[in-house]
Amino acid sequence: MAEPSGASERGVVSAGLRRWLRETLPDPGPARRLGLFALVQSLGLGVFLTASALFFTRTIGIPAHRVGLALSVAGLCGIVCTVPVGRLADRFGPDRVLVTATLLSACGFVAYCLVDDFAGFLAVACVIAALETSAGALQASLTDALVGPEQRVRTSAQMRSLFNLGFLAGAALAGAALAVGTAPALYGTVLANAALQLVSVGLLSGLRVARASSGPRRTGRSLMRGTALRDVRYVVLALVCGALELYHPLLTVGLPLWIAGRTDAPTVMVSVLLIVDTVLVLMFQVVVSRGARDTAGAARMLRWSGWALAASCGIFAWSGGHGALLDAVVLVCGLLVLVCGELWQAAASWGLSFGLAPAGRQGEYQSVFALGRGFQQFAGPWLVTSLVVGAGTTGWFALAALFALLGLAGPPLARGLALRRRAGTPRAAAEPAH
Repeated sequence: MAEPSGASERGVVSAGLRRWLRETLPDPGPARRLGLFALVQSLGLGVFLTASALFFTRTIGIPAHRVGLALSVAGLCGIVCTVPVGRLADRFGPDRVLVTATLLSACGFVAYCLVDDFAGFLAVACVIAALETSAGALQASLTDALVGPEQRVRTSAQMRSLFNLGFLAGAALAGAALAVGTAPALYGTVLANAALQLVSVGLLSGLRVARASSGPRRTGRSLMRGTALRDVRYVVLALVCGALELYHPLLTVGLPLWIAGRTDAPTVMVSVLLIVDTVLVLMFQVVVSRGARDTAGAARMLRWSGWALAASCGIFAWSGGHGALLDAVVLVCGLLVLVCGELWQAAASWGLSFGLAPAGRQGEYQSVFALGRGFQQFAGPWLVTSLVVGAGTTGWFALAALFALLGLAGPPLARGLALRRRAGTPRAAAEPAH
């Protein structure tokens, strides 16, 4: 007897879900601990960041323009501190430094609840930014040390998928606090984040990196003067990858303002696009990362990323003034192309940052690679707003040209650096800090 079509469809969905879980959930052992760490940490950050604007302005009482100023200054502090923290990871081990940084971050979030003026808010924001900007490099260094070259890109992709899942769940939980809207509810989001950061620290307990893999010991003076910053090709490649991450402020700042001010689409499309983006990254990041496990594949993906992001800007430029339905359809099409660029950019960044860093110095080199992301986080919102809101369609095409040029520049830089690595340690990376 033929199986009912409904049962057959449920079986296909169930099999697909099981296959996705097998791909997304890291293997038992250190990789799974890292994945759960990313999930729990992002759950807390999702709760906090969704409600943070209201918490800062309504509960603490900081004017919105001063919040923006403080967060920009804090972003600069994060950029300045990233490389010294990476050097600490090479000296003492990324496990110890990441645990310490996460503990201090938890304390920093609790400190937000004690702040009642701008000076205190600025001080806490700077401390948290210094710790959080370094966190990505520390996690990458720890991932390399625990799972090795064969699995580090795949594990990083799994961590990103789980991070997005946790962040989405945290944002949903924060919605309840925002619906209540009282000061105790908003304080609760901050304290919940601090508690979840502490839980994430517990997930790292028992993970230890052999001291031999932490790299050579360095003097205290040399911690502030990293030779990786003189590895010019690596630094430029980091800036290229970071600049391609302009899709972040494009999604969170540029598109919302464009939709509200220049299109006929309903403003609910802002939420729709963000949810679709998050779900697609959850579904496909691990699969896409398979092509970036060597530097050649990662370099190709960097080119594809630039072209896809450029194409998405061209599509978004056409989304204004065609009626609500057509504008909404065009926005969704643009987002689907942007997601391809986002997935390729993330995978390429892991493949290149891991594969082109000298052995034993992942902490320092991952922190240098994070500088590109830091500069994008600092300047990206202003740049995107100026182009998309200030210049309109012309601004979209300017962004498209920028993405396309970055995509073209990435592969030659990666190939040249890979050749130098194979020929021997580059002079810039080999020179000791004075």
